[in-house]
Amino acid sequence: MNTIRTNILASVTFAMAMFSPHTPALAQNSDVSRDAKSNLSKRDNEEKIRLTRASAFYWRVTFNNPPLNIIGPSEVNELTRILGQIEADPDVKVVVIDSAVPGYFVAHYDLLKPLEESTGMKPGPTGMHPVPDFMVRLSRLKAVTIALIRGRASGIGSEIALAADMRFASREMAVLSQFEVGAGFVPGGGPMARLPRLVGRGRAIEILLGADGFNGELAERYGYVNRTLPDAELDDFVDALAMRIASFDKEAIADTKRLVDLASLPPDTEMQQGWEAFITSVQRPAAQARVKALVNHGLQKAGDLERNLGDYTARFGQ
Repeated sequence: MNTIRTNILASVTFAMAMFSPHTPALAQNSDVSRDAKSNLSKRDNEEKIRLTRASAFYWRVTFNNPPLNIIGPSEVNELTRILGQIEADPDVKVVVIDSAVPGYFVAHYDLLKPLEESTGMKPGPTGMHPVPDFMVRLSRLKAVTIALIRGRASGIGSEIALAADMRFASREMAVLSQFEVGAGFVPGGGPMARLPRLVGRGRAIEILLGADGFNGELAERYGYVNRTLPDAELDDFVDALAMRIASFDKEAIADTKRLVDLASLPPDTEMQQGWEAFITSVQRPAAQARVKALVNHGLQKAGDLERNLGDYTARFGQ
């Protein structure tokens, strides 16, 4: 029975996969050594997610995967590698998470990849799948984490922002959303566990089931972000706050954050349940059909659909 279940899982892909290109030439070239492939893949990931040490105490993690900052299994692996560096460093006190791609913090999870690439990932140190594992470990870092949101933060982009300790957004350019229910599946990175504690039950349900975008002003009003600032002032504000916190005693920061975590973070089990619900839901025929329709209209390509994902998911529902 387990063999049958494994074979079924291995054969299932997101609807998007049937439209994706064939296996990259690198994987087909038998003359390229396994080590060379690994090194090329590592360099490619490092270009997509940059780690910058502004000082011994203040680091930045920057998404740099144009045109949309899509995150899939390889990017999750790179994020967990970077997270391990942060966890292991005795000096870092503040980490700012931002984007170098105009218009996008992170668009969403990669729906082009075969499903088994996600389901086949090895569990992280918490024992959970690497996606909920990353979200939990990010929230529980001793260092303070700040999401600087300029552009769209949808799906896993919103979930990474929610896992950070603080969120500051561009008043003119930020859009946050959990679009997944509109596309027929359940969010997988834990927003059901985090949003009710952050914005209240009613607003959490509106965000998750309305599945539409929240501009900076409305996100601030709901408590989805700490505050918004004029776009021209956002970088300086976050930088000044990060440097201010980085100047304080590390043990005082860590102890205070730990006690706030006790009062506010969801149990880890809630995060894993969200991921499992996501994996189950994306295999349903309704989700496959909706994602296929989105693919046909430009999902994961720069253009109108990704800029207005909430509008398109509602249109296909009708």
